[in-house]
Amino acid sequence: MEKLNLENVKVSLIIPTLDAAGYMPALVSILDKQTRKPDEIIVIDSESEDATVRMAEQAGYRTLKVKRCDFDHGGTRNYAVAMSRGDIVMFLSQDALPSDEYYVENMLKGFANEEVVMISARQLPRKNAKPDEALVREFNYPADSFVRSKEDIPRLGIKAYFFSDVCSAYRRDFFDEIGGFESPLLTNEDMLMAARALAADHKIGYCAEAKVYHSHNYTFKQQYKRNFDVAVFMETYKDEIKSEGTTGEGIRMVLFIEKQLLKKFKIGAAVHCVFDSAAKFLGNRAGRKWKRNNA
Repeated sequence: MEKLNLENVKVSLIIPTLDAAGYMPALVSILDKQTRKPDEIIVIDSESEDATVRMAEQAGYRTLKVKRCDFDHGGTRNYAVAMSRGDIVMFLSQDALPSDEYYVENMLKGFANEEVVMISARQLPRKNAKPDEALVREFNYPADSFVRSKEDIPRLGIKAYFFSDVCSAYRRDFFDEIGGFESPLLTNEDMLMAARALAADHKIGYCAEAKVYHSHNYTFKQQYKRNFDVAVFMETYKDEIKSEGTTGEGIRMVLFIEKQLLKKFKIGAAVHCVFDSAAKFLGNRAGRKWKRNNA
């Protein structure tokens, strides 16, 4: 990859939205305070029925529109990237709120390593996060930054591919070289991109200094559906994402969460975690079985 001049590099921030008016005021406020402001902010909206587009335009953001029925995690993002002009392309989910004014500045620092082509940020739980959901964030998003390469796959297993477009940044030359995101794609376009980056001998960064508040209080039914979809994805791309150890990593996370909850005598939360984990496990099993039967 060509060396970037981080002082002069152009940054495009892309935010996919759908009925995001409730998130916009806080998001606009913190983005306006960034010490390193993006050169452009693009909102790509899927037919919101609220004031999302109007609020984005009032903030000075560029707006793109796609039909809700045509939204695709890979293709919609590819379209936004094609319409952008940044040397670094950042993605931020509508419900991900940067924790401070240094978010963009900190994300860019990771590209000082010329071998790093994509970076994800640290996710912190929102104040209303359930106790077990808060601990999921602690388990998956450590306080120390790191870089990983293809050589780390045997050691890290499935974690080597762990990446999230909730809060991410890509070098544009890499993005173009790799052909953008797979499309159409139901979910996990970010994880597949990570796998392809590692396969192409690039490196992936995790920036713990760049932080966003982001968490979900899913119902058991929602967890089942989400993990069903992820399992279908994993089975579809099993030749690119070596998923041995997925179950073991899940068990390690559950044991970590249960230990922390019981230590704090949060018995109700510990019980909730058991049922939540069961929903994830059953969804995963069903998704893999469905894909194998419909291959």
